[in-house]
Amino acid sequence: MIAVFLQTLPFFGLIALGYGAARRGFFSEVGTAYLTKFVFYFALPAMLLRFSVSLNLSDVLDWSFVGAYLVGTFAVYALATLVAMIRRLNVAEAAIEAQCAVIGNVGFLGIPMLALLLGDKAIGPIMMVLAVDLVFFGSLVVILITGSRDGRMRLGILRTVGLGLLKNPMIVSIVIGLTLSAMTIDLPLPATDFLTLLGGAATPGALFAIGASLASKSAERVSIAAWLTLCKLVLHPAAVGLAALYLFHVDPVATGVMVAAAALPVAGNVYIIAQHYAVAPARVSAAILISTAASILTISVVIGWVTSL
Repeated sequence: MIAVFLQTLPFFGLIALGYGAARRGFFSEVGTAYLTKFVFYFALPAMLLRFSVSLNLSDVLDWSFVGAYLVGTFAVYALATLVAMIRRLNVAEAAIEAQCAVIGNVGFLGIPMLALLLGDKAIGPIMMVLAVDLVFFGSLVVILITGSRDGRMRLGILRTVGLGLLKNPMIVSIVIGLTLSAMTIDLPLPATDFLTLLGGAATPGALFAIGASLASKSAERVSIAAWLTLCKLVLHPAAVGLAALYLFHVDPVATGVMVAAAALPVAGNVYIIAQHYAVAPARVSAAILISTAASILTISVVIGWVTSL
């Protein structure tokens, strides 16, 4: 575990560097927003496109894997929703808390870190986790929040969700890469070099941006944030691991990647959704801050266990 901890330390060191720069005022909130845009719209899609163009669709699309991840994730989602409803929260707040319980920072932290630590075989499963999170659970939270406010489901909600997916650069880059791969179209060397150069900025840029964004987060409602952190860092990886091994009999390597991806801290895009719809943003902020800090140790334990398999 010590060896794995030392391997993950540089990643969290970059997060700490971004946090320190923002706290000291060296990096403003506006600067953080533009860095995040650069990573989200340019560097990370370049990395995903370069990865996906070298994969076959069969390497990524494994229905047993998808089923295991959906079942395990939805079990924790339902538990978090139940606890929220027992506390008499409304549907929108319950949906946001459930989102915190299962949506990890796969894009900005998981892809750069797990691809390096777990190797090329991890890339396909990581992309599958990212796709399920964005397409299924990303759509679900928007539908629940808007539907609960309107009191009924409208076709306009589905149109908003669909357009959001079509405009998501991570989804678009994966689809383009897999399409080129299926058509056996090789990228020219200059294009590959361009994607490699641009994608190389994704890892340090994303990690620095995570840290800088955490500097503006607060730790209010610590007890609730601690519960959501427990869901995200412990219950979620345990649930998907059990579903993969005992219900769907997923390949052990893919199972390990799934568990590692599920052990990632709460994603920043949950805060963006909470802030956009004005649903408990301070609570989400605290969950992101506490889960990210705790994951420095928990991710090392999970990856150490996964690599031992």
